[in-house]
Amino acid sequence: MTENSERRVVSVIVVNEASVLSRITDLFSGRGYNITSLTVAPIPESKYSRLTIVTSGSVRVIEQITKQLHKLVPVLKVYEHADLVEKEMALIKFPITESISDITALCQAYNGNIVNVGENIFIAMIADDPKRVDNFLKMIKRYNPKEIVRSGAVALER
Repeated sequence: MTENSERRVVSVIVVNEASVLSRITDLFSGRGYNITSLTVAPIPESKYSRLTIVTSGSVRVIEQITKQLHKLVPVLKVYEHADLVEKEMALIKFPITESISDITALCQAYNGNIVNVGENIFIAMIADDPKRVDNFLKMIKRYNPKEIVRSGAVALER
């Protein structure tokens, strides 16, 4: 019997020191687990950082990952999100010849706007649920985006 592989979001609170990120990614790669998205940032006014890791696996695989993460010395807390608020950002560069008003209207439907206008290009930004970001990126293909950058997920439990 094969267990279902599902998308999972795991947060890891670590001491903010050199090589911690490398040790965590080594744990994943050494066991053949893929990281779909990884976001790291310091926690304000502390000596800690929060890693938000998006991966996929069965409940058993995620339990195994979290147990292994707990064994790493600089790790303070590991938890898989059950009820969460999750967001991802995307920056998209368009040729100036595309319809700024049409793209602005689309961006606003996805918690975004035009954030920079240059001589030959303009840049839009959205911040929304990762599935909605996927949907937005499909919708804007007709406007000939020149470049797209995604941030990776960030999440907090409710």
